[in-house]
Amino acid sequence: MSDPIDELADDVAAAAFRRLVRHLRQRHDAQNIELMGLAGFCRNCLADWINEAGAGLDKSAARAAIHGMPMDEWKASYQTEATPEQLARMEASLRKNAAGH
Repeated sequence: MSDPIDELADDVAAAAFRRLVRHLRQRHDAQNIELMGLAGFCRNCLADWINEAGAGLDKSAARAAIHGMPMDEWKASYQTEATPEQLARMEASLRKNAAGH
């Protein structure tokens, strides 16, 4: 059984990906820890995924490409301290990710 997402033209998929990244760059209120807890992925995951897809960037360059700035700058400007509840949700979400593979 084929997955309809695999039928999308690469230029269409790339445009949607770029729109997602730009959307996340505008929504700094959507913390990585919250994204991880809710959806099981975050901006840093996207950075890892572009490298897994063949971008050939080092980790910091891949994160800068997704965040739109160096990671240290993004963290200093936008990242808040994770609460114990957020960490627990993230851990539960990561277990769901592991169970799905």
